[in-house]
Amino acid sequence: MAFVQQGMARHRMGDLQGALGFYRKSAELVPGEPNTINLIGIAARQLGDMETALAFSAAAVELNPESPIFLAARGATLAEAGQLEGAVQALTKAVTLRPADAISRRNLGQALCALGRVGEAMPHLREAVALTPQDPEAQLALAHGLREGGAHAAAAEAARRALSAGGEVAAQARFLLASLGEGKAPARPPQDYVRTLFDNYAPRFEAELTGTLGYQTPDALAALLRRAGLEPEGRLDVLDAGCGTGLSGQALRPWARHMVGVDLSPRMLDVARQRGIYEALEEAELVTHLAAHRGTYDLVAASDVLNYLGDLAPALNAMAASLRPGGHAAFSLETGQGAPYALGEGMRYRHDPAHVLSLAAATRLSPVEREEVALREERGAPVAGTLLVLRRD
Repeated sequence: MAFVQQGMARHRMGDLQGALGFYRKSAELVPGEPNTINLIGIAARQLGDMETALAFSAAAVELNPESPIFLAARGATLAEAGQLEGAVQALTKAVTLRPADAISRRNLGQALCALGRVGEAMPHLREAVALTPQDPEAQLALAHGLREGGAHAAAAEAARRALSAGGEVAAQARFLLASLGEGKAPARPPQDYVRTLFDNYAPRFEAELTGTLGYQTPDALAALLRRAGLEPEGRLDVLDAGCGTGLSGQALRPWARHMVGVDLSPRMLDVARQRGIYEALEEAELVTHLAAHRGTYDLVAASDVLNYLGDLAPALNAMAASLRPGGHAAFSLETGQGAPYALGEGMRYRHDPAHVLSLAAATRLSPVEREEVALREERGAPVAGTLLVLRRD
């Protein structure tokens, strides 16, 4: 057990690789020891090695299916891997066996919210706050649940309590408050919020978008490219910006001689990689990638991406710089009016197309085609959108 103790000491210090090394040494000496197996799974999850984390968390529960500790770790791992139904089962059993486990209560509530089962989630989120009233992460999780359930005043109150944490939690709380109309919308969302949102969304992204929400933006943008006179002849160097799982890349592939996908979410990229349609995939922030690839692309396309940015001036400047003369930028907007951008209750930005076109003109991007469309459905109502194709002078 000395190796386990050394591993736990390293774990507490934040040295995950060191901790994992000691846990594996212990597992070699005492094969099949369930606590060691569980710890390997936890360290692997925190390192982002979900394949190992899933395997070891399952093995620990198989060895002791009544351990609330093992069930809690298994549920957290399944939730992080996007396997939400399995996560709910494991976490429900964990909190039944150990009702005062505030973290598992919070994880269970968040998994239920992600499945759209907000009513079932709320008692667990409230109990997590009751058990740990000073925990800003519990307050933030409750705030998101309340917002999903339409209790906006209560959501804002919980988000304000989360502000005390500072750092990333406070940034996310401020972003949520801005979406509820309290405070000025930031120029962009917290980067970790976007990455986590889409990491968790990756396993069910396509089924939900295309099946439940009627999402057709990539195909509509491809049709607009044809109307703009760009024939799909397979000759262009294409960037699929915010490529997600590759739905947009699939629509763009007929134009591409060489296609690169870039996204913040590693799990989205894992799904996109399985399509085999990209020459390269890169985990990066959009503007950072564009700025590093000046004069590289003939076409930069962004389907359902710019609604996760507020101020579009940096993105449009970077798009223009990344295009060769005569190249094109094609993207969708959630349509707003009046203000250059506004943050909606869905925590996405709406943009006034007239303002976006004025920004584009300043970067030598000229409009070629435009179409007003419904991008998807949200709460049973169509989301108004604008598709634009612009040419680099």
